[in-house]
Amino acid sequence: MRRVMKTMSVCGMILLAASCSTHYQLTSVSRSQIIVDSRFDRQPDPQAAAYLAPYKHQVDSVMGPVVGVVARDMVPDRPESFLSNLLPDILMWAAKDYNETPVFAVYNVGGIRAALSKGKVTYGDVLDVAPFENKICFVTLTGDKVLELFHQIARRGGEGLSHGVELVITKDCKFVSVKINGEEIDPARSYRIATIDYLAQGNDELEAFKASTDINSPKEAKNNTRFIIMDYFREQHAKGLEVDSKLEGRVRIAK
Repeated sequence: MRRVMKTMSVCGMILLAASCSTHYQLTSVSRSQIIVDSRFDRQPDPQAAAYLAPYKHQVDSVMGPVVGVVARDMVPDRPESFLSNLLPDILMWAAKDYNETPVFAVYNVGGIRAALSKGKVTYGDVLDVAPFENKICFVTLTGDKVLELFHQIARRGGEGLSHGVELVITKDCKFVSVKINGEEIDPARSYRIATIDYLAQGNDELEAFKASTDINSPKEAKNNTRFIIMDYFREQHAKGLEVDSKLEGRVRIAK
């Protein structure tokens, strides 16, 4: 048995050495761009369609169910947009399920990966908006660090901020002022904040979050933002309501 194993080992080494030896040489590299658009829909490949058919059924059965209805087209944008306002508001809505009462919420615009079109919203639509494994997170920052955070948000040209925040920045993304629920930030006070774990780690240049204390960061998959967004849509849908959002000067460019 040992002799057989040894023989197999030697043969493997010979094959490996042979595979590493080649007479081919790279002479050039070229590339081309294939634009996948409606032209392909007009002339579908029957064989490709037949091959994909069983998979399409499986995908549609997961991604197709409607979770709610959105009242308008929502596109993520800075300094403020309907969608970048909606998502931090949903984090605030979800806080009760974690026995939390945050003062405000932050959701990064860069983490919003798709828009929502007016009308029915499916599981797949929400997955497109929030495709990452980001989970809801609650942290505490002192007032001086909150001010630092808003300076960093200003440099980003704005991020998703919850209702009640009034951040004023310049055209060249400099901080001017901020109020929360009509009040100035008290540097000596502590503020509870709802966000996502990705930002709570100080990512997307929001490094003030690195000073967070009393962190509540649940790790289970059910705490993923996509599921929280779906739960919000389902609740509104059950009440017969369309999901909507407002532009209300949460991040405003100074005149």
